Amino acid sequence: MTSAATPEPHWSDVRHWMRPGTLSLPSLPPLSLYIHLPWCIKKCPYCDFNSHEWSATSQPGQALPEQAYLDALRADLTSALPLIWGRTVHSVFIGGGTPSLFSPEAIDRLLSDVRALVRLTPDAEITLEANPGTFEVDRFRAFAQAGITRLSIGVQSFNDAHLKALGRVHDRAQALAAVNEAAKSFDTFNLDIMYALPGQSMADCDTDIRTALGFAPPHISIYHLTLEPNTYFAKFPPVLPADDDAYAMLDRITERTAEAGLSRYEVSAYARDGHRCWHNLNYWGFGDYLGIGAGAHSKLSFAHRVMRQVRLREPRLYQNAAMAGDAVASTETVLRKDLPFEYMLNALRLREGFSLQDFCERTGLPLSSINAALQTAQDKGWLLVEGGRVVPTERGFDFLSDVQSLFLVD
Repeated sequence: MTSAATPEPHWSDVRHWMRPGTLSLPSLPPLSLYIHLPWCIKKCPYCDFNSHEWSATSQPGQALPEQAYLDALRADLTSALPLIWGRTVHSVFIGGGTPSLFSPEAIDRLLSDVRALVRLTPDAEITLEANPGTFEVDRFRAFAQAGITRLSIGVQSFNDAHLKALGRVHDRAQALAAVNEAAKSFDTFNLDIMYALPGQSMADCDTDIRTALGFAPPHISIYHLTLEPNTYFAKFPPVLPADDDAYAMLDRITERTAEAGLSRYEVSAYARDGHRCWHNLNYWGFGDYLGIGAGAHSKLSFAHRVMRQVRLREPRLYQNAAMAGDAVASTETVLRKDLPFEYMLNALRLREGFSLQDFCERTGLPLSSINAALQTAQDKGWLLVEGGRVVPTERGFDFLSDVQSLFLVD
C-alpha cells in the first residue's frame, strides 16, 4: 500500500516560505505595494503591459466595474497578508492600463482599503498613472484629495503626428492641459516621454523635451521606443530612426535635462533633488513589492529564500479567483544561482550603483558569488568598485546589457 502524496502547500502558507534554506538574509528589504487597474480606452500598438480595452470587453455605454474590481483587490490583498505580516509598506503605485479612468471616489475607497489592511507609513509615496485625456484631467485635483501624492502622466510626445503614430488617444492640446493641471495639483509629478519615434528628427525630439521642461517638472521618465514581442508594432514594425540618431537624441535629452536642473539617476529617470521616485528606487534596489490586481507581479523575501508571484491576467478571471481567495497564477522560488543576475538587472540601472553590503543583505549571498564577474567588469572598464560601492562607468552605462550578462550562471 502506497501512501498518498503530500499536497503542495498553498502559496500563502508562510510556514512554507520560512522553512530553512540555502540563503541567509540578515534582514528584510523595504516593502512596496503595486496595484494594477487593467483597463484603458485603447490599446497602444507598442504596449506589452497587461492592459485591456474596455470597449472591447463591454456593452456600449457600460461603466467600468469599479466596485466589483475594488472588492476583488481587497480580497486579493487580504489573502496575501500572511506573507507580509508585521511589515510596513513605504509606497503604493497604482498602474495599468489607465488607472485615471477610475473615479476619484473609487481611488479614495481603494486607498482606504489599503490603509485598513496594511501598515502604511504616514508619509508614504502614493503614485497614480494617468493619461492626458480631458476626461481624466478633470479628475486630477480630486485624485490629490483622495490621497494620491504623485501623478505620473503618459504624455509620450507633444507632437500630434507622433502621437497619432503611437496610437495615443490624446493630442498635443490635451497633453499641454494635463501637464499644466498636474503642476497645479501636485508637488511631485512625472512626465513619461518617448524618443526615437517613427519619423522623428533631432529637431522634433528637441522640441518635445524643451516643451516638457518648460513646465519645470520635478521628474521625467524618458524611454526609447522599443518593438516589444506580442504587440501590434512587433507584427507591423514602423520605420524608426537609425541607432546613431537615437543615441544622439539621448545625448541631447541628457544635456537639456541637466541644464534644467534634473539629474539622471537611473537609465530612464531624471529628477530634481527630493523628487526621485521612492517606489521605483525600491524596485531597482531589489527591494520587495507585493503586487495585486490582474497580471500583477510580486517579489517577496524571507529569511532563507526569495519568492516571485504572478496574478491571473484576464480581468474577469482575476476577479472571480480573487473573490474565491486564490488569484495567483504562478509562484516560484528564485534559484540561488539566478539571484546575482536578477539583482544586477535592477541595481546596475542606478547611476549611483549599489553597495556590496546591500547585495549581501538583499540576496542572502556572500560576495564570493560575484567576485569573478565584478573583476571581469572592472577589467573591461564597465564598473568601478571603490569604498564598498559598485558604480557603472559611462562606458558601462552604455553597454549595460553586456555588464549584466556577466552575472548570468548557466
